[in-house]
Amino acid sequence: MQTIANTNRRNFLKIASLAGGGLVLGFNWTGADAATPLMEAGTTAVPGVDFNSYLSINPQGIITILSPNPEVGQGIKTAFPIIVAEELDADWTKVIVEQAPLDTKKFERQVAGGSGSIPHSWKRLRVAGATARQMLLQAAAKRWNVPVSECSTAKGVVLHSASNRQLSYGELATEAAQIPVPTDVKLKEVKDFKLIGSTVKNIDNPKIITGKPLFGLDFYREGMVFAMLQRPAFGYKLKSLDATAAKAMSGIIDVVTFDNNVAVVGKSTWQVKKAKDALKIEWEKGDALESTADHNRLFKEMLDSSEATVRRKDGDVETAFKNAAKVIKAEYQCPFLPHNPLEPMNFFAHVRPDGVELVGPTQTPELARNETAKLLGISPDKVTVQLTRMGGGFGRRLKADYVLEAVQVSKLVKAPVKLIWTREDDMTGGSYRPAVRYRFEAALDAQGNMIGYKLRGVGMNEANATRQDNFPSGAVDNLLIDSVYHKSPITIGPWRAPVTNFLAFAEQSFLDEVAHAAGKDPVQFRLELLEKAKQKPVGEIKYDIDRMIGVIKLAAEKSGWGKKKGPDGKLLAQGFSVYFSHRSYVAQVGEVVVQKGKPVLQKVYSAADCGVVVNQSGAQQQVRGCVVDGVGHAMYGNITFKDGVPQQKNFNEYRLIRLAEIPEVEVHFVQNEIEPTGLGEPSLPPAGAAVANAIFKATGKRLRSQPFVEQDEFKGVS
Repeated sequence: MQTIANTNRRNFLKIASLAGGGLVLGFNWTGADAATPLMEAGTTAVPGVDFNSYLSINPQGIITILSPNPEVGQGIKTAFPIIVAEELDADWTKVIVEQAPLDTKKFERQVAGGSGSIPHSWKRLRVAGATARQMLLQAAAKRWNVPVSECSTAKGVVLHSASNRQLSYGELATEAAQIPVPTDVKLKEVKDFKLIGSTVKNIDNPKIITGKPLFGLDFYREGMVFAMLQRPAFGYKLKSLDATAAKAMSGIIDVVTFDNNVAVVGKSTWQVKKAKDALKIEWEKGDALESTADHNRLFKEMLDSSEATVRRKDGDVETAFKNAAKVIKAEYQCPFLPHNPLEPMNFFAHVRPDGVELVGPTQTPELARNETAKLLGISPDKVTVQLTRMGGGFGRRLKADYVLEAVQVSKLVKAPVKLIWTREDDMTGGSYRPAVRYRFEAALDAQGNMIGYKLRGVGMNEANATRQDNFPSGAVDNLLIDSVYHKSPITIGPWRAPVTNFLAFAEQSFLDEVAHAAGKDPVQFRLELLEKAKQKPVGEIKYDIDRMIGVIKLAAEKSGWGKKKGPDGKLLAQGFSVYFSHRSYVAQVGEVVVQKGKPVLQKVYSAADCGVVVNQSGAQQQVRGCVVDGVGHAMYGNITFKDGVPQQKNFNEYRLIRLAEIPEVEVHFVQNEIEPTGLGEPSLPPAGAAVANAIFKATGKRLRSQPFVEQDEFKGVS
């Protein structure tokens, strides 16, 4: 199979800019006829000898390492090969990285999500590299007729120091591949790592910067057609369709319906979009249509409900609150959020009599394959999936709905189809972070110690909006955490750092309130609770107390917590937050100044313990990206509903953080030899609270709802 990609990205950018940006409508697909074949999918760029599923070496010493997991911007396409190359002792300048297609017989967990790729594959990748290295050592020893123990490796060569001889991996590749695969290999000590922990540039950077085709939107196949869908609002059904005008338009091939959707199929995206706008559709309203006003009413009812699912209960909560010297109560709320990956949703599907070919950006290629097979009633073996790089996902591409849409259209029109969503399609008919509200209560004794803690989480379609075993669970003698949820037709799905992205803001903001009410420093308050959990744990504790203490102290040290002064000689307003999620620990300090009566976030310090850092470059970028995403959505993100229809439809109505508003982010990592525990998501959850707590310190205004810019407390500052 040959992949042909449109090289004219710069024309697209220019046209998109003229159109106001964001949409995919400006593609000059007619120019694709002159496109150049750029990659041969499913084959290695440099044929060589395969040592295992992950790597091959050719006679010229070029090492090709396959990266099996989807690349969504988390840097996995660079990090995975680094781990293999480290144990192989490869010369990184001679390493070529290729994206592997879906192959569950060779690879496990070809998924991008949950910060789980490196933790899951860490040892497997190391063994793959170490096994190949051992086979090369044995081949060299055999050729030199010396013991293997006298041989060593370095940067792509095997050395025999006693005789001052050396052979390159390329010279040994063919012989080495004939040696029986060792079943027990020795892995390096962490202290001996040379490549892991260094700064390695993302291998896709040159292609991204120069606009080379990498993404699903770039994919083009001669003879394919394009499709866009008109989907109903939430709670509506298709009643009637008049596609006469659309079908009569130039370049339109067909208009088909399936599953309450209307699909327009044509020769170019622009023609399809124009025809989609010309459709005359009548939608039938359901009995109850979702609205934000109703959600707010339901939240109040659920918070007061006598029926809730108890997630955790420790001690005697009722007595603790009855005997408390002081009780603090507060409610926190977060809205629905769209995912908004910059690359619009898209996928290619070709349903043929002998099988199905899928190409495009997906975080779960195996799900795409299996759901396609289930839909068509065929064996999964008859479905192939080629992965392209993704222009963002944030959890949206964990679903396979858009893949199945492409499959259904391809089957109906009997042609290879590229399905594309517009920005409006994505923002109004996609999958959302669920809206939630939390009610917290804390009981303090006369000395300011927290002796009781209650949390109720309620949400739309979020069956459990809490994380009942997270801190401060285990550190409070009397604790109750429960939840209630409302089932809604609005589709929800994992949004970056699911649940914890908003729960962390609420929990860490409330702990800040409790610390101030107790007359204690917020950092010292958290450390006291953790020391208590360490000395006298309450129930099961599923977080590592020492690792959490470690990031708290590192963030406090690097930020000059409580001591740092501004140019005017006064203490800076700092806000603290710390969270454990997705196996890693992150503490952050936000710094806010008031300029012209408004709080301005100047800087965020972030201290992370994610175990061994594989690539300093990728790790730093992941933390910075999380902070920007966390701060931006806490400040501005909001999707509201009226009569089942999302009210924000494109970026002119949905506010994102702007470049000038992004704070400086200083990143630090705890140095240890713990196996990597993931980093793509854990740095986002603490960001909102670090900002909100700093704003409180600067202005005295407590922000309990997102987005911050719409809160009365925030408006009162300006």
